[in-house]
Amino acid sequence: MKITEQIKQPIAYEMELFEQKFQLSMASKVALLNRITHYIVNRKGKQMRPMFVFLVAKMLNNGEVSERTYRGASVIELIHTATLVHDDVVDDSNRRRGFFSINALWKNKIAVLIGDYLLSKGLLLSIDNNDFDLLKIISVAVREMSEGELLQIEKARQLDITEEVYYDIIRQKTATLIAACCSLGAASVKPNTPQVDTMRKFGELIGMAFQIKDDLFDYGEEKIGKPTGIDIKEQKMTLPLIHVLNNCNKKDKAWLINSVKNYNKDKKRVKQVIVFVKENGGLEYAIKKMKSFQEEALTLLDSYPDSSYKASLKLMVEYVIDRKK
Repeated sequence: MKITEQIKQPIAYEMELFEQKFQLSMASKVALLNRITHYIVNRKGKQMRPMFVFLVAKMLNNGEVSERTYRGASVIELIHTATLVHDDVVDDSNRRRGFFSINALWKNKIAVLIGDYLLSKGLLLSIDNNDFDLLKIISVAVREMSEGELLQIEKARQLDITEEVYYDIIRQKTATLIAACCSLGAASVKPNTPQVDTMRKFGELIGMAFQIKDDLFDYGEEKIGKPTGIDIKEQKMTLPLIHVLNNCNKKDKAWLINSVKNYNKDKKRVKQVIVFVKENGGLEYAIKKMKSFQEEALTLLDSYPDSSYKASLKLMVEYVIDRKK
C-alpha cells in the first residue's frame, strides 16, 4: 500500500465526504466558472492539506469531527487552490501536476479571476457560518504567504540572504499554510484552547522540513517534475547554497554570487555551482536541519495518547522528508 493511502486510512470516510462538500463549496451560477472548477477538482493532488485538518481534529477529539472541520478543510483547499492558480499566472507556467494549467487553457485574465473567486468563496464560507476564529487563521496565512513571496523576490535581487532570513521566507511562504491546516483542525473541535497553538507549531515545523526537502531536489538526480538547477536558474536562494555561501572563502563567494547573478541561464555554470555546493557540505547541512525540524515536530505529538490518527500524523511527518517528488 502506498504511504499516502496508509496515512489516509483512518480518515477515508471524512475525505470522501469532504470531496463532495468541497465541490459544492465552489458552485456558481456561471457556467464557465463551473466548467473550470470541475476541471480543477478532477485534477486534484494528494490533498495533504485537508488530510492534516482531519487527522489533527480526530486525534484531539476521540476520533470525532464536526461540520466546522469540513468547513475548515474546504476553506484551506479553496485558498490553496486559489494561490496555485495565481502562481501559475505569475510564473507563466503552462503545466500543473502534469496537466495544462488554468492560464494555459483559459488565458491569464480568466485564471486571475478564478483565483479571486476561489479566495472569496473560502472567506465567505467562514463568514456565512460565523467561523470567525477559522477565518482569522486562514487570513493570517494568506497575508504571510504574500509577504514571504515578496521577501524572497526582494532578497533574490540582492543575493544577501542569511540563514535567518531564509527561515523567515520559508516559514511565511510554505510553512504557514501547513501550520494553518493543523491549527484549523484543532480549532474546529477544540476552539480557544492551547491545542490550537501547539498544532500550529507542529504544522509550521513540518512545513519547514517540507520546504528544505524541496530545496534538496534541486541538487538531486531523480526525475521529480522540475529540472535540476531550476532554483539557481530562477535565482532562488536555497539552504544548501546559503550555507556554502556563508562558509566559503572570499574568492569562492564572489564566484558563486557572480554565477547566480550573471550566469544563472548557463547550463554548464549551473552544473558547476551544483557540484561546488555538494562538495562543500551544503546538502549534508540542509539534511541535518531538515531532520531537526522533523524531530521537533514529532516531539510535539508525544504528549497525545496513541491512536491511528496520531500514527498517521507521524507517518505524514516521515513522508514529508522521505518523498521522492
